[in-house]
Amino acid sequence: MDNEIIKYLSRYMIVTKDLEDAIIESEFVKRFKKGTILLEEGKISNECYFIVNGCVRSYYINDGNEITTDFFTEDQSVTPSAYGKNTPSGYYLECVEDTIAGVGTPELETELFQKFPQLESLTRALVEAIMLKQQDTLAEFKMASPEERYLNMLKNRPDLIKRVPQHQIASYLGIKPESLSRIRKRIIKQ
Repeated sequence: MDNEIIKYLSRYMIVTKDLEDAIIESEFVKRFKKGTILLEEGKISNECYFIVNGCVRSYYINDGNEITTDFFTEDQSVTPSAYGKNTPSGYYLECVEDTIAGVGTPELETELFQKFPQLESLTRALVEAIMLKQQDTLAEFKMASPEERYLNMLKNRPDLIKRVPQHQIASYLGIKPESLSRIRKRIIKQ
């Protein structure tokens, strides 16, 4: 499992034997069963995740309804907005599938960044790139109709259709499951 993290890092930097050993010794990579809640609304978030394999969903509850805000799959990081800030989370993180993830903590980050400054530089660059992509995705999402949102998801994240329950996809798109069914039927007819 640690090899996946090493392979990922190797795409962006030279991974020394010392860094590889530090990652393995830290027991950074963990397995979670489908349905595991990684973070609950109202709880303090002291962990961030890098998805090696699997799918994690973020959602909040409004009037008893789960509202899905995002899905995180392979090679994506999940850093809760309250991570390391000692403030309660406004949402849940749940494993939609059995998931293997690298799990970071502020203490582990500090330790690794002190020993391996190149890792801190890489992390900052990756976080900036992720934030820019998320801003673009959010702007596109807000301007799109529900059908356009679905078509964009089919184009950019087609794996989600097979991996995630339809009611969660509908929630993510901001529509009811019945509306998603109508959109899908319309697209199939075209």
